[in-house]
Amino acid sequence: MSQDKIDVKDVTPKTFNPKAHKEQGDRFNPNNRIYVRESKGTFQKLRRYGGWFLLLLFGLIPWLPFGERQAILLDIGKQQFNFFGTTLYPQDLTLLATLFVIAAFGLFFITTFLGRVWCGYLCPQTVWTFIYIWFEEKLEGSANKRRKQDSGKLTPQLMWRKGVKHLAWIAVALITGLTFVGYFVPIRELVVNFFSFNAGFWPVFWVLFFAACTYANAGWMRSIVCIHMCPYARFQSAMFDKDTFIVGYDTKRGESRGPRSRKADPQALGLGDCIDCNLCVQVCPTGIDIRDGLQYECINCGACIDACDQTMDRMGYEKGLINYTTEHRLSGHKTKVMRPKLLGYGAVLLVIIGLFFAQIATVEPVGMNVLRDRNQLYRENGAGEIENTYTLKIINKTQQAQQYKLSVTGLDDVSWYGKQTIQVAPGEVLTLPMSLGVNPENLNSPVSTIQFILSDSEQFTVTVESRFLKNL
Repeated sequence: MSQDKIDVKDVTPKTFNPKAHKEQGDRFNPNNRIYVRESKGTFQKLRRYGGWFLLLLFGLIPWLPFGERQAILLDIGKQQFNFFGTTLYPQDLTLLATLFVIAAFGLFFITTFLGRVWCGYLCPQTVWTFIYIWFEEKLEGSANKRRKQDSGKLTPQLMWRKGVKHLAWIAVALITGLTFVGYFVPIRELVVNFFSFNAGFWPVFWVLFFAACTYANAGWMRSIVCIHMCPYARFQSAMFDKDTFIVGYDTKRGESRGPRSRKADPQALGLGDCIDCNLCVQVCPTGIDIRDGLQYECINCGACIDACDQTMDRMGYEKGLINYTTEHRLSGHKTKVMRPKLLGYGAVLLVIIGLFFAQIATVEPVGMNVLRDRNQLYRENGAGEIENTYTLKIINKTQQAQQYKLSVTGLDDVSWYGKQTIQVAPGEVLTLPMSLGVNPENLNSPVSTIQFILSDSEQFTVTVESRFLKNL
């Protein structure tokens, strides 16, 4: 009878502990809470300073004045989008579409080159999440302390600390909501009316809506947004290749991992440089173990790099066990930075940027539309002329009041019934009804092509073609 032993597998159900950092094998459970440990180092300083810079831009831009209004005001009600001295209207929104295309291809280019650095350093979800974690650390203590506190009883002191934390979170969320809506509603009026309870329903609704989204996403959902909700995390792999710079763990150098004293020789123990301290896992905002290889949840924030470098420094080992690297470099091959995919994205990006500036250069300071009266194609007036009625819509896209002169070409001896010199305020859309009268003897065909001409004081002209009709 064979004496071979049969391997026994432990099938005892594990008790899920939502207070743990991230239960092994349960990375995708949205209820699994992550206690992010504070990490300090070069990349975290870069992320922190970059985040503060963008936050200051986001918060201060709506307060910048420009003339009699704020510098950037996207007034949807008036259909005017003001950017300092430039005002765009719905007919100019191809510029905005082009800008979005530039942002998309810029993201593709950066992702192909440097992976998910947008997520790790610039994404609002990441920036606000780290702000909320900062309040947690200051009010409730380190990650280990928070984990221990949450696994015990809720004491009055802990309740007070948590209450202050949530008040701080709500304050940050409310400021965020007010600032965001302040790009669409004059922010000075919005703030005064909001806190004096004089604001309208929709401004209040959107402020509270975006505040609630900020509070939920950065305070409660955090990694859930990055792992389960963000579409960028899903399609980024289409832009990755083996030459994309990612946060990677040098398996050849680090394995086999294991604890040891500082004075011990790892080679004599048959160990690599990784001491299995798990700090790289504890500082990760999405709770992954970078030593398991490339994972789409990694946001390239570099927190694990800084944590590992500090450990290597304390052990007296060379830094860079975890570093920004490529799959080709990790496998011992040379990284190709200039490659067809990257050059293709770059070329398309440059072309679209060129088209964007070409569009800006052709934006006209005034626009005019001509509408014929379709209820009455023509009539004979008291002077015996054939008369056609039109409605001119003139929009002043500049920031100053303008005086315009109107004229028409294409017919001889035309009588103009209406104003030919008009004053249009900044951003105003002026509706001007008028008529043209022509002696029937000067009309050689039932339909004549005419051109309405608008000119300003700087000799800028706009020409719009229309038709003059007589008895068909």
